[in-house]
Amino acid sequence: MSNGSDTGERKGHKRKLADALTPPAGCSEASTSGDPESILSQVCRLVEIIKSFTSRPPDNVDRLTLRRAAHGLAELSKTEGNVDQVVAGGAVEAVVPLLTHFPGPDQDPLVASGEEVEKEACFILGLLAIKQEHQHAIADQVALPGLVALLKRYVPFMGPPNPGASVVRRAADAITNLAHENVSIKSRVRTEGGIPPLVALLESYDPKVQRAAAGALRTLAFKNEDNKNQIVECGALPTLIHMLRAQDAGIHYEAVGVIGNLVHSSIHIKRTVLEEGALQPVIGLLSSSCTESQRESALLLGQFATTEPDYKAKIVQRGAVPPLIEMLGSSDVQLKEMAAFALGRLAQNSDNQAGVVQAGGLPPLLELMASRNGNLQHNAAFALYGLADNEDNIAAIVREGGVQCLQDCELLVQPSKDCVQKTLKRLEDKIQGKVLNQIMYSMNTADRIMQHRTTTALARLGREQDLKTIFIDRKGLDILISILTDPTRDPTTLREAAGALFELAKKANATAPIDCAPAPPTPQVYLGEQYVNNPTLSDVTFMVEGRKFHAHRIALLASSDTFRAMFDGHYKEKEASTIPIPNIRFTVFESMMRCIYTGSVEVTPDIAEELLKAADQYMLEGLKRLCEAAISTGLCTNNLASVHDLSENYNAPQLARRCVLYSLEHYEDMVASCQSGNFAALLHRMVPKLRESLVEQLLKKETASV
Repeated sequence: MSNGSDTGERKGHKRKLADALTPPAGCSEASTSGDPESILSQVCRLVEIIKSFTSRPPDNVDRLTLRRAAHGLAELSKTEGNVDQVVAGGAVEAVVPLLTHFPGPDQDPLVASGEEVEKEACFILGLLAIKQEHQHAIADQVALPGLVALLKRYVPFMGPPNPGASVVRRAADAITNLAHENVSIKSRVRTEGGIPPLVALLESYDPKVQRAAAGALRTLAFKNEDNKNQIVECGALPTLIHMLRAQDAGIHYEAVGVIGNLVHSSIHIKRTVLEEGALQPVIGLLSSSCTESQRESALLLGQFATTEPDYKAKIVQRGAVPPLIEMLGSSDVQLKEMAAFALGRLAQNSDNQAGVVQAGGLPPLLELMASRNGNLQHNAAFALYGLADNEDNIAAIVREGGVQCLQDCELLVQPSKDCVQKTLKRLEDKIQGKVLNQIMYSMNTADRIMQHRTTTALARLGREQDLKTIFIDRKGLDILISILTDPTRDPTTLREAAGALFELAKKANATAPIDCAPAPPTPQVYLGEQYVNNPTLSDVTFMVEGRKFHAHRIALLASSDTFRAMFDGHYKEKEASTIPIPNIRFTVFESMMRCIYTGSVEVTPDIAEELLKAADQYMLEGLKRLCEAAISTGLCTNNLASVHDLSENYNAPQLARRCVLYSLEHYEDMVASCQSGNFAALLHRMVPKLRESLVEQLLKKETASV
């Protein structure tokens, strides 16, 4: 059984870095628009300026001019369409040396390190790394050691007034973009020693630095087990858990994202996180005003729920279910998806299943089955599968219309289809004993919607041995028929009632093919095909459409009461040697006689109805069943009414039964092709025969089982 959709680690987000750095005083910004050649020309000019300074000692650099040139490159790089020209113009080779060009931390960083230049350099690299194809080019220019060196340089200055905060924030953002969806760069960041300073920066006094460091760690932890382990070994968990309680939404959003990626696929880290006390603050984030934090915390709770069996109950006991259910009604699709994911995991615990339903989780989960989002739909389906495991929930699922919802929802992916089929089978297995009695009690209500939901559900899922009790003794069949023939009901209700009656008919074997075996009461004399219209030993001749048809009284006497009365009674035909047959075509009469002589005949569509009339006239029950079977195979929406009239006019009950079953099986097509009043009138005529047939079959089943 699938554990919901494949929901797990969440990628760290690329840093869009759209906020502009403060331009140096007197800086004339580069033009960010123009043709590629113009942009490339500007880039080359700025690159030359930067290279001219990086070739000099730090003390001999005009830092203001250098910063202006770097800022110009940054402005060009902020337009994504320019990025390729910026890289082609040599910006990476020019900018990377700026990361390590100025003195280390033994001097005042605001004065000696060229902080503003470094900030511009980090900003440029982060912008260029947004395009994945440039990530390796930047890393290969030894950018990672420079970025990590900046992080380490400013770690000692995390307290107020927090100098260098903007540098480390931009450096962390650049690492985030470089490592985004890039497995090798994530590992290179670790080998360059980038994880320890990022963990240390989680405790910065500057909330922007905390967010940037957490964002980088989140990206580095995504699908990289070695990075996950080192982040934990560096002591990040206690700080991250403290950050979950932060007032700053950006901080707790990034923190819960880091923890989510750390615990994925690692039961050891998951247990460690829980032991450090993460459970309650994560539950608290379900009620955050930050949608992103709500989403990530729901995902994380779903992951926590698989740690050990008792954690499913702990999560519920600590108040997670009400906010998760509230999230199901959000307009944010991803938020609903994560809430359904968490509830699905929690609902695999028997102690939680009744609680989720009691807290109102069933209606919104059923509503999500109509979603056009495959993951959302599947997470809801998995949650419902769990809820259906508890007998206390079955009646509630039925009363809420859950059976109809699961039967009729349009499922987008195969795992969802498999899940729903297993849920319906689980419901079917549990609808017996006290659960069945509880559902049948709901049939007695005056609430028409409740009656409809319970009877249609039982028609689809009730066990064969319970059908007589439900639909005859407890009048369930009359309820379904009253729904189907009630013109005040809405189209969906009528369609569902028709479908339920057809399902009930299938279970009662009322939909079995028409029995074409010869009727046993009258002994048959089959002379054989060679005697059909053969004058040899013929003792009677029929005149049909002016043509003679030779027959043998012995075969006719044994075939039907009509011929027996004709030849043994007081009719003039008794002594006649030639008998006229009016109103029957020769080909029809010949087919009738062939059936009398052989016990069977091919009933072709062109003669089926006429042959049925003849079979009824001459009381040939075996031939009549052959005709009923042949006509029933040609039923369609256009001829249903006329065929039903035929069945009534010529006493063909099995054909009449097939007509009403066809109308139920193809209910929507019938409604679409007929005027509603005409079809309603036809149903009223047909339904009594269906009731009679179903009662007969259900009683027969009970007798057979006894």
